[in-house]
Amino acid sequence: MSADSRTLRVRCAGLEENGTFPLDNTGRGRDLSPAFILENLSPAAKTIAITLEDISHPLFRNFTHWVIYDLPASPQIVGAIPPGRRPPSLGGAVQGMAYGWHRYAGPKPPKGRQHRYRFTVYILNCALGLSPWTTKKGFLQAAKGHILQQGTVTGIFG
Repeated sequence: MSADSRTLRVRCAGLEENGTFPLDNTGRGRDLSPAFILENLSPAAKTIAITLEDISHPLFRNFTHWVIYDLPASPQIVGAIPPGRRPPSLGGAVQGMAYGWHRYAGPKPPKGRQHRYRFTVYILNCALGLSPWTTKKGFLQAAKGHILQQGTVTGIFG
């Protein structure tokens, strides 16, 4: 990773670090992706990618709920991103393969269980031009050497 000297700060609407996910952003609510505000965004940023992982899944380590890449660089990312491989209102963004199959799939652990989830926001120096069939692993391989900054927000639900 070629590090930018500026530290990326990620804020997620309605979710404080280590706080509880708002119901609307979960699979038990409206299952809407949250909005993000990015502070200290690198001036060299071209695109943004976001992943959502269940980091306490008992069977699959860092189970991926969402992967979206090639979002145009901006200090604000809209919430309620619609399902689809290439949402038309997002300037070339692509939702890859994850639990949500080309869409955001919010936290939904088994009833009576509490899981931890992590959003990771990646700032890249280019568009990757990957297929919508790309997984988080494929995205991370393609992004090597292009990540300028990254930041996380972790929350709980259940």
